[in-house]
Amino acid sequence: MTAMLDWTWISGLLDFCAVYYTTQLVRCAAFSFMLAGFVLLLRKMFFSEQTFLRGMLWSLFLIIPFLGRLKMFYENEAVLGATWRITAATTSWLWADRIYMAGILAAGICIFGKRLCLRRAVAGMEKVMFKSVRIYVTEMNITPFTVGLVKPKIVLPRVMVENYSGDELEAVVRHEQTHIRLGHLWCGFAWDILRCLLWVNPFLTVIQKYFRADMEDICDRVCIQNSGKAAHEYGAVLLKSLNLLRSGMGDVPPASTYVGEKEFTDMKRRMEKIAGFCPYRKRLCVGMAAGMVLEIVVLLMAVHIHSYARCNESRDILVGRYGAENEIVSGDTEELSRMISYDDHYVYVDREAFEDFLSRNNAEGDICIVFGGFYKLPGLGGAGEICFYEVGSKDAVVRIPYESINSYWYYELLKML
Repeated sequence: MTAMLDWTWISGLLDFCAVYYTTQLVRCAAFSFMLAGFVLLLRKMFFSEQTFLRGMLWSLFLIIPFLGRLKMFYENEAVLGATWRITAATTSWLWADRIYMAGILAAGICIFGKRLCLRRAVAGMEKVMFKSVRIYVTEMNITPFTVGLVKPKIVLPRVMVENYSGDELEAVVRHEQTHIRLGHLWCGFAWDILRCLLWVNPFLTVIQKYFRADMEDICDRVCIQNSGKAAHEYGAVLLKSLNLLRSGMGDVPPASTYVGEKEFTDMKRRMEKIAGFCPYRKRLCVGMAAGMVLEIVVLLMAVHIHSYARCNESRDILVGRYGAENEIVSGDTEELSRMISYDDHYVYVDREAFEDFLSRNNAEGDICIVFGGFYKLPGLGGAGEICFYEVGSKDAVVRIPYESINSYWYYELLKML
């Protein structure tokens, strides 16, 4: 019987998680549609020639997963009017919440399963050392790429290794190392997590090519400036790779971090950017990056301030009849708080006032008082303390002991979610 009860609790907890997180993530997905359009508009109209600023725009997506608990969904009339149907659906249709959670799982298996397959494929490739850098060599005609987060592995096609000079190979390897140093691999990882959580927004997958293109453009500019060579020399290496790889692409791994996406049109676009290269001021770029980091931190703090906490204290009090119907007699917290107070161990009831209240409301039978506790979001999840009132006491103030929900692991776990 205990095992069955525990399973019931666990099943209920899983269902609550589905409702709780789906409600938030659907709201985040709505924001992601708007932000995607905003970023594409800015990068096209205002930052088309500003490589670093164009790349920094994508960092705005970092705040998207934290927008689901904003208070404006409950307190702003305009937002409430626009989103209440979505909230009502996610909090009422458990089957829809389960489908959303299943979608996250399916997207995760698809996206990160491909990453895992790629890592395994790379692990079995031939390894060579080039100027103290370990290179993984593939027989496939693909553009160089890097895989892995903690221990990145640089992969080059054999045709490059055999036909490039030492200086040309060094330029290719330096490009991949720059991706690693700039954190682009982690950026790609974060983007894939966002695609999983917000899988209902297909535009996150569609615009991924622009995200990757901007990362490539940043990497190209940094490599050219740090190499100390002319831009046309760097571009010549790319042109040579275009000629070498033109004959048959072969079977490309299902996923990689920077594999060129099998499209040489991207190489043409990069060549145009390289041809127009102008030296940049490093200190200015570092300052812009620091400013963007500060802006994201400020935005996250603002979101935190204007959002509900993971666990919110409830001061509500209600009185009901305990039984088959569990009828609520009154939920007027203001009125009940004049008759009822409580601390960590006892509930204190003004006997005369409370029994007059019960008489006026024709409340008979087992009377329960529900008070305090916590809630996750307004109207969604939480628990209250409970005690039972027995008529017949002679004390002016009836003191009722109760066992706090804080002693139950289930509610403690619910608070942490």
